[in-house]
Amino acid sequence: MCPNCRAFITTDDKVCPYCQAEVGPRAVERRSTADALGGLIPHARFTTVVIMLINTGFYLATILHSSRTGGGGIDPDMQTLFLFGAKYPPAIAQGQWWRLITAGFLHGGILHILMNMWVLFDLGAQVEEICGTSRFLTIYLITNITGFYASYLFSPALSIGASAAIFGLIGGMIGVGVRDRTSYGAAIRKFFTRWAIYGLVLSLIPGTDIAAHAGGLAGGFIVGLIAGTPSYSPTVERVWQIAAGLMLAVTGLAFFDMIVTMLRSTSS
Repeated sequence: MCPNCRAFITTDDKVCPYCQAEVGPRAVERRSTADALGGLIPHARFTTVVIMLINTGFYLATILHSSRTGGGGIDPDMQTLFLFGAKYPPAIAQGQWWRLITAGFLHGGILHILMNMWVLFDLGAQVEEICGTSRFLTIYLITNITGFYASYLFSPALSIGASAAIFGLIGGMIGVGVRDRTSYGAAIRKFFTRWAIYGLVLSLIPGTDIAAHAGGLAGGFIVGLIAGTPSYSPTVERVWQIAAGLMLAVTGLAFFDMIVTMLRSTSS
């Protein structure tokens, strides 16, 4: 399919015979066929798996810290979660902005992280395949912030979890489907709208941060609407690579501030 006019063309066409747009190699041809780490991480899910490993690492770190401070079991205590950067409105109001980011990489128990990582493993691979790594990262990291910012505004409780960004990916794909006015876009929009409905219904379960979910969904829709699917313009793709790099830098700064604050609080 021509990326410009969406006409069906052959795989041998280098220029679309209908609109004369230059046609680049297919996405599958641009991808390396080699898996990462000797096959331990499938290439199609590389970024998704890296995010899952980071989430798992922080979960294990909170469990270890909780056990050292008198806790036990497989659920970190609330004080540990606060120390590691959970969203807590009074602390954010005092200037700890980084909690809007770090909260998305923490989980309150084994069932919490297993459920989120199960969904992310499937959903993340789909989004990464359709949108590419740069857009996937940009959507995920921005909506992690929009989700917990909405939670900060509308929920006074301590909150954590990757589900804000997961809802952001769903909203992002709905936005991509709205932007793409072809039958392909309509299929994407319909499929992920069902995901959104199911997710929001489950968000009504007591104890679930529906504000974070709604904030992630809304933020994702806006970013996805702007982003669309990958184009064959090197300039456009470079912009999204820069956007992803900036979001990674902001996320790294948030974790740096979290660690500095943690060290100060534990040494005092």
